[in-house]
Amino acid sequence: MDQGLRHGSSPETTVRSSEERSKFEAEASEQGLYDTSSLGASPRSPPPSTRFSRLANSFRARSPQLYHVADRAVKYIRGPRPKVDLPNPVPLLGRTYNFKGRRLTITLEPAIIQFTRPLSTATWLFVLLVAAYIISFSFLVRAQWYTIPASSFVGCTSVYWTRDAGCGLDGSLCAPFSNSSFDFRCPAQCSSVVLQNPRLVGDESVDFIPLLVGGGDSQKTYRADSFICASAVQAGLFSDSTGGCASVNLVGNFTNYLPTTAFGLSSIGFPSVFPMSFRFSPSNVLTHCTDLRTPALAFNILITCLLFLVLRPKAIVMWWCLVCIGFWHIALFSQPQATPPPLDVAFGAFLPTLFVCYGFWRVAVRFTLPLFANAPFEAMIWYLAPYWTGVLTNLTMGQIPIDRLTAADIKQQPGGVVALIIIVLIVLVLVVNQVRVIRKTGWVPYYLGWYILGGLVTLVLALLPGLQFRLHHYIVSMALFPVTGFPTRLSAIYQGFLLGMFLNGVAAFGFASMLQTAASLVRDGTTGSPLPTFLTNSTTYNASIALANQTINWHSMPSAIATQGWNGFALLVDDVEVYVGTALNYSLAALEAGLPHFFRLAYTMGGTPGDFTMPATLWPNGTWVGPLPGAS
Repeated sequence: MDQGLRHGSSPETTVRSSEERSKFEAEASEQGLYDTSSLGASPRSPPPSTRFSRLANSFRARSPQLYHVADRAVKYIRGPRPKVDLPNPVPLLGRTYNFKGRRLTITLEPAIIQFTRPLSTATWLFVLLVAAYIISFSFLVRAQWYTIPASSFVGCTSVYWTRDAGCGLDGSLCAPFSNSSFDFRCPAQCSSVVLQNPRLVGDESVDFIPLLVGGGDSQKTYRADSFICASAVQAGLFSDSTGGCASVNLVGNFTNYLPTTAFGLSSIGFPSVFPMSFRFSPSNVLTHCTDLRTPALAFNILITCLLFLVLRPKAIVMWWCLVCIGFWHIALFSQPQATPPPLDVAFGAFLPTLFVCYGFWRVAVRFTLPLFANAPFEAMIWYLAPYWTGVLTNLTMGQIPIDRLTAADIKQQPGGVVALIIIVLIVLVLVVNQVRVIRKTGWVPYYLGWYILGGLVTLVLALLPGLQFRLHHYIVSMALFPVTGFPTRLSAIYQGFLLGMFLNGVAAFGFASMLQTAASLVRDGTTGSPLPTFLTNSTTYNASIALANQTINWHSMPSAIATQGWNGFALLVDDVEVYVGTALNYSLAALEAGLPHFFRLAYTMGGTPGDFTMPATLWPNGTWVGPLPGAS
């Protein structure tokens, strides 16, 4: 533990946190980083200006009662002068309690320290165990990713057929449609990976669930745009908790995909025909198919517990151990950015992560973590439980109906607004309590000045034209970390959680920009492009004419839209692009009679379609149902 910050029983080893802060403030002031007079009063602050004194005296003379109230409020918020320290936390499991005249002495913490002292003071042993950990972790990584060909890995959202016109005219970009097989390996926990934008399957819109179409027939046939891994879990090839291997076989054209529910997953049906389908069979080629993220998690949790209870290194060493273990567990096991994980990308994010985490240590952690040197069991509880909760944010927060902190996402997802309100209330309570703690020390003006400055900068950035402000969770951690640097148990809990959440953000997604274009936030959703309209409707469609002789029509392109660069049309029939061009009609001669068919239309720009309309439906009895308003 950092000897300059270690708090023991002897006064020689005790260094007050306010002295550290005052030194830090003085150094920063000398470097011109801030003006102490503007960020909070101090005992040596220069006297206020004569003009300010005159204004204050004038205000006091005119409204003495209001001045008295304002003066008391300012002094209360400012806190004590000079600044004071909070008392260091006394170990809960290493003290004596009095209950109605009876004394109860708990000596768990001293017993742990005494028992593990030979291990905690042996530097050579710590170095040896670090080397052993790195070797063991490397073997786990090898077993997870490098015992089968990299081409065999598929992600949780891997599909054979991409949405709308992604496969090109008649699906030519996704051929072959049949007589092809592929042995693959899926990661664990794919059942929790869901659509983030509405997806049309025929006339049914699905969202916030894994995309599964079909699987209800005796041969478990799925439409080709179904998520392969979730489909394999539903078909019983392997469990969601362990992942696994299987062989997928393309069977081409299929009609009437039936819905089903199995292994916690539900699929939807599709009553028409689709040109590509797949079925599963066990893989006889691939081995070492079990996802090891759960054993790796157990291993890393055990290691971090041993660090706190047994090895008990210096606080700064402990901090770097938590940073490195959490980052690489996320990058290589719990939430890799690709399968297998791109090591170049991970190392690219690792160096700036270390830089930011050193900043966390300087502004907050060094004032809290060293104080628990005499309470290793408490430190393990206060830090590790929230730390692993933050590291595994994709699981612990996965059921909260908020994916991204953008207004469109929150409104779109059921329960998003309610969840946001609850989160805001919880955070508000925690912030108010932490402000109460900070006020006792007299540091509120200092922090308030910095947060006001940061808020103004954020407001300017959010108002930049053409860009949208995106509050990533790693940014939330960076913003909140400075106010956790106080000797309280709640501060330790906050630091553990914020560190885990920060590592989850940067290891899983990188240092994504807080300013993004609207197009980058849309992902695969609608873009707001103009929509064409069908000329055919329930009145003009003549059901007495045979389907082979039917033609559907749409309106010509208005000149105002043509001047924007749109120069053609694209038509989807049964979710397959069947036409791209400038014609205003399409013959239905190629469609199979006796089945419902679904039509969606879009403008194109250079052959690339914009948003498609909602589906118009032609039922087998000849009933034409026009599309609902809006884009799909």
